[in-house]
Amino acid sequence: MTGYIIKRLLSAIPVIIGLSIIVFAIMALIPGDPALAILGSYATPENVARINRDLGLDRPLYEQYFVWITNLLQGDFGRSFILNRPVIDEIMDRFGATLILAGTSLVLCSIFGILAGVVSAVRQFGWTDRIVTFFVLIGISTPSFWLGLLFILIFAVQWRVLPASGMYSVYGGGDLPDLLRHLVLPSITLAIVATGVIARLTRAAMLEVLRQDFVRTARAKGLAERKVIYKHAFKAAFVSIIPVIGIQAGFVMGGAVYIETVFQWPGIGAMLVNAISTRDILLVQGGVLVVAVSYVLLNLLADVAQALLDPRLKS
Repeated sequence: MTGYIIKRLLSAIPVIIGLSIIVFAIMALIPGDPALAILGSYATPENVARINRDLGLDRPLYEQYFVWITNLLQGDFGRSFILNRPVIDEIMDRFGATLILAGTSLVLCSIFGILAGVVSAVRQFGWTDRIVTFFVLIGISTPSFWLGLLFILIFAVQWRVLPASGMYSVYGGGDLPDLLRHLVLPSITLAIVATGVIARLTRAAMLEVLRQDFVRTARAKGLAERKVIYKHAFKAAFVSIIPVIGIQAGFVMGGAVYIETVFQWPGIGAMLVNAISTRDILLVQGGVLVVAVSYVLLNLLADVAQALLDPRLKS
């Protein structure tokens, strides 16, 4: 098992290097001059040239990338142009909020997606299957940011039962119940699409397993249907579901970018939106790279978990 993990870690290195190149290239292609955002009304040609020289932005792109990646390997993400603080400090301050939102959404979509998929497969072609399939298709097809705005309109504006934005109340609050109240709408919004994907693939995996000979044998032995489904069929299908959960874990991490903007959640997503608007290059590059690496590591964990349940995959 150790050899398998090492092999998967080594295979992730080229992916991370490729991601770093893509992130750097995209930021380099975005129009605008960071020096203008820094200087504002003091942006004379002389000052702009001086800032670009001080920041190393007047160098060739390949040289800028080499300096950036060398500093990254030493744990130095650089310093934010606009905030005037280390990029890693800003990311760490925001990363916890993003983990809370993404982690809650992942738990919700995993539980409800698997339950919906199993029930839909067991009741294939029945009314339950049709209802679940209908809502799954609606969830997958509806943009998350639109759902977020709709939830705010209904639950925060009209009914006033849940807060519309933020992580804690401005006045008072700050405790766990206050956090949970603010977490309800963004976590559900972020989880809906992932729930639909997991439900559909769980249904497909369960239907494939239910047609296997060992399931027919278990039924022929007179085992209770509930035991056949949950002890035998679901256990076999779960091996195929784990990679799907790993992929959706990356989806909720990436989706947190715009959901945090809709709900003004103080995580990495909101930070990236502000950094892009101000052309804070190092902050954007560091934030995107952290999210991308998190996605790679989550998929790695899913692969390892799948290999633990199915030793045949280690070969």
